[in-house]
This record gives sequence, structure tokens and C-alpha cells, in this order.
Amino acid sequence: MTHITRRAFTTVSVGTAAAMLAGGSPARATGKERVAAQIRGMWIATAANVDWPSAPGHPADQQRAELIQLFDVAVARRLNAVYFQVRPSADAFWPSPYEPWSQYLTGKQGTSPGWDPLAFAVREAHRRRLQLHAWCNPYRISLTGALDELAPWHPARRHPEWVVAYGKQLFYNPGIPEVRRFVQDAMLDAVERYPVDGLHWDDYFYPYPVAGQTFDDDEAFARYGGHFTDRNAWRRNNVDLLVRETADRLRTRWPQARFGISPFGVWRNAATDHRGSDTTAGVQTYDDLHADTLRWVREEWIDYICPQVYWNIGFAAADYAKLVPWWSKAVEGTRVRLYIGEALYKQGAAGQPAPWQDPAELSRHLTFDQAWPQVQGNIYFSAKVVAADPTGAMARVVADHYSTRARIPR
Repeated sequence: MTHITRRAFTTVSVGTAAAMLAGGSPARATGKERVAAQIRGMWIATAANVDWPSAPGHPADQQRAELIQLFDVAVARRLNAVYFQVRPSADAFWPSPYEPWSQYLTGKQGTSPGWDPLAFAVREAHRRRLQLHAWCNPYRISLTGALDELAPWHPARRHPEWVVAYGKQLFYNPGIPEVRRFVQDAMLDAVERYPVDGLHWDDYFYPYPVAGQTFDDDEAFARYGGHFTDRNAWRRNNVDLLVRETADRLRTRWPQARFGISPFGVWRNAATDHRGSDTTAGVQTYDDLHADTLRWVREEWIDYICPQVYWNIGFAAADYAKLVPWWSKAVEGTRVRLYIGEALYKQGAAGQPAPWQDPAELSRHLTFDQAWPQVQGNIYFSAKVVAADPTGAMARVVADHYSTRARIPR
């Protein structure tokens, strides 16, 4: 593949794409009233082919057509940003010098699809005046836990000492400094080579707890633990270093690219920490994923945070109407922008509480958010459901709140 630099693209520039409206001028909304600047986004998940491509191994023309269809859906829903998963499992949706081609493209990891999906995606998104953020997962290597299923030259096979098997999956060990530098290099390669509008991480840091299993980082802790006597504090510091160092590198070399994270929606419960939210969630990112998301906001290491507030209004353990105010207060006084991650995939789904059977639930979320000016947008999971909209919940959001497309917050 030809190496493509950020300057090689001749489509709408990132700055222009961020400012313009579909069918409008750079700083003015159409319609009777000016629309407040806000993010209206959707996640395009590629892990296990959740959203795109529909299956591995399809011809390139079909894969391109499917991606264009999702972008056109975003425009039709009056969204202005897509969060495109380009490194789901220590692999790549571009010709990376660090990691192999993703198996989700061809069915076999390391096999070239014969085209550059990230280059195509950036170009087509910007043509539609959509921002495109490169969504990466820092540490996950494999969903199957089989090292021998990885491409022969995969870094995890060359450095098995970097790998921890846990919960039938494989992860890079966050406690090893060489790992921290490597995963940064691998992710930032996408920012260096393409005019993406940002680097985006989801909620996976140290893995979610698996009952009866231990994340085996004894050797790394003994070697790199330094002055830490509390392993949990050391683990949090490892993740803090990854966030802070990535932020520093982005702001030094690519200041136009935003850096944002979409964590699980609960930092800590108030019963655990008086600064926590009025929730009783079974997972707390600070304790279980060793991700001090509140610190990242207060230290302004990130440009935006998008907590996955994936519960309905009135849900006892984690009430949307309690978490949005908590996060609003968390960003208050900082330069960090707040967007809310919305569980569109729950609409009409079997086993979900009654509010998710009501197509108006998500529209009520956005109405509630209007009382909190810190909330500057919403991002929906995921693209396939934005398109299919089985109960009409997304159409209701558009009708009630998105009369025209909105500017991107500056």
C-alpha cells in the first residue's frame, strides 16, 4: 500500500468539516433558529463485525458500499460525527507498520483486503461533512484467547512476555513500559497518517472482572512496581500514564486532533467514595478497570469524555437522571467537554426494562440533558441500530431534537 500522509487528502479539510453544516455555511444553521453547537455521533463497531463490514471476506466494492450506506444514514439522521473502530483487537483497518490487518476484513488476520478502509472512510466522511474519529482499544489482543490464531508476525507472538490470558481473551499487560509505548505508537500511527478528527478510546482498560480468575501481573508488579505497595494503585497509575502520555504526544504533534474516552458510566458509587455517584452499580471503573476517569477530567488530560450512561431514567442501580448531573458536575470548571453515550441498542430489546420498550425513552434523555448545559452532545451505540431503528426511537430523537444538523463544538 502507498503510504498516505495527512496532507495527501484533497477532500474537505478537518477544520472546515468541523464547522460546516450539510447544505449550509460554515457557522450558521439552517431553519428558524441557530442550533447550538453539539456532537451528534454514532459508533461504527468493527469487532466481531457488529456494524461493519457485515461479514468478513466480502468483496472490497461491497464493503465500501456498506460503509457509505452507514455514512449516509448518519447524514439522514442529522448527525455530524462517526466514531470508527479501526483497531478493535491489536490489529488495524489501515496498512499499519505495527500490527496486522484485521481479521474482520478478510476472515484471516494479516491478509490485506486490497484497499485502505481508513483512508476511504476519512475521505467519504469528510465529503459528507461528518467528523471521523479513530476508535481504538488500547490493550485487547484477542477475543478467543488463542495466541497461535494470531498472524505469525503479530507483536504478541514475538513478545509473549507482554501477554496476559484472562477470561478466555488475551490482553497486553498495561504494567510493562514497553507495552505502553508500543500501543501508543500503534494507535497514533492512524493520527499521523490520516486527517482523522480525533483519537477515541472505549471502556476497556484493565479487563472487566471475571469471577474466579486473577489477572496475572505478578512479575510485572515485582519488576516495575517501584514504590507502590498497593497493586491496585500501581495499576491505576499504569493507565494514568497511558492517558497522560498519549495526550502529551497528541497535543505536541497533532494539536488539531481531539482526544476523547468513552468509559463505563460509573466512576465510583457514593457508598464507596463520597465523591461518587448515587448509584449501586456492580462495576466501578476506578476499582475494577483501574481507570480513574474522574482524574482524567480534572487534570484535563483529555479533550472530551463520553460516559456510557446506558441505563434508563429511573433505573434503580444506575439512574440516567442521577448520572448525567454527576458527570456534568465532574466536568464543571474544566475545559473537558461532556457528551453522553446512549444505549440505542436497548430499544425494544428482549429482557430490557419497560422504559426501553417505549420509543420515547431516548428522546426523554435528550430533553433531560437540556437542563445541564455541560452536556454538549450525545453518541449512539451503534450504527447498525441507528440505521435499522426497530422501534422508531432514533426517528423520535431526530423529530424532537434534530430539526437541522448542528455545528461541532469548537
